Amino acid sequence: MRTTASYDLFPDAPSERAMARARWLAREGRVADAEDAYRGVLATHPDLKACWAEYFELLRRSGRRDDALQLAGRALAQFGATGFALALEGAALMELERIPDALASLERAAEADPDLALVWHELGVAAWKLGDGNRALLALDRAFALEPHTETLRLRGRILRAAGRYPAAEVAFEGAAQAAEHPEQREEAEREILATRRYAFYAPRRPDQLAPAEEWFAQTGVAVLAPDPGPVAPSDDTLVATLLEVAGDRGWQVGQIVVVGPSLPVWNRLAEAWDTPLVGRTGLDPRTAPLVVALRPLPADAAWQQAVRTVEDHQSGLVFVLEHPAELTAPPQADVVGVLTDLGVRRERMPNPVQAMTEVQHPAARAAGRRLHPV
Repeated sequence: MRTTASYDLFPDAPSERAMARARWLAREGRVADAEDAYRGVLATHPDLKACWAEYFELLRRSGRRDDALQLAGRALAQFGATGFALALEGAALMELERIPDALASLERAAEADPDLALVWHELGVAAWKLGDGNRALLALDRAFALEPHTETLRLRGRILRAAGRYPAAEVAFEGAAQAAEHPEQREEAEREILATRRYAFYAPRRPDQLAPAEEWFAQTGVAVLAPDPGPVAPSDDTLVATLLEVAGDRGWQVGQIVVVGPSLPVWNRLAEAWDTPLVGRTGLDPRTAPLVVALRPLPADAAWQQAVRTVEDHQSGLVFVLEHPAELTAPPQADVVGVLTDLGVRRERMPNPVQAMTEVQHPAARAAGRRLHPV
């Protein structure tokens, strides 16, 4: 749910001041506090449609679909059967997968206010979820003509990318980056640009025609060493041997192996292969082009977070984990992954070093531009 007001394109000073705290809390991820703040704004500014729209989107993005529908009902009570309120209702019903009811509400919204961009944007969302890409693009084109903003361009880019139209999708995402009003919007559009370039690496195949590991690389920029279906899950030794094969092909030279988490015998094998010291996390020196290694990511570990940030900030070295959850609940914190896991169990996969060699050198790979030799 996006409106021009929520992007500050044509700011109205009183309303912007009223919603400033709620917006800040939402951007900081403090959902409960942001919800309280939005409710407070509506108590004093009940006719502020931008507040209704942003509060609705907060609930929708948090997966609170029933609450979003209740909010839409309150909007109908406040504004009547207007295009705005009906668009909220249709969007909420679509989230609840009540497709016929959602389309009926959105079509009524279009009849009530055919010049409201929000209506056409949500019709585009509905058409996309129904698998009708052409209808979705037509609706989004009308929405953008009425009210140009970042979210419409981002959705247009996703639809084009899903159809395998990668150059057109990249143009849409570039437009979204240029139209962004806030840093987080621009950063999200830039991530979509990089993902689109990685998807284009597999052209002419569409995203839905990619293998799981290929899809994972396209989404994350992280190469998976064991992507191909196999009879058994790969061992630590197999994954480390594959990493060394890829490193030899790419000419990587690391100056230290930095172990975070449990110490494993295979880390000694890496140290011997590179003839380099094996150190703890407190010994990390970015000048050495370090290889930070772990069994799996440790997002709750402050030392792990610091090691990853050091590699990224200095653009020196790599982060390697033997296994990584396939489900992406947050951006990955590794540059190369041995094998993906499902609920903590390694997938039965075989290594494919050739595929990994090509992926790690992609200009949009996560480790692109890293220095991989000691100073």
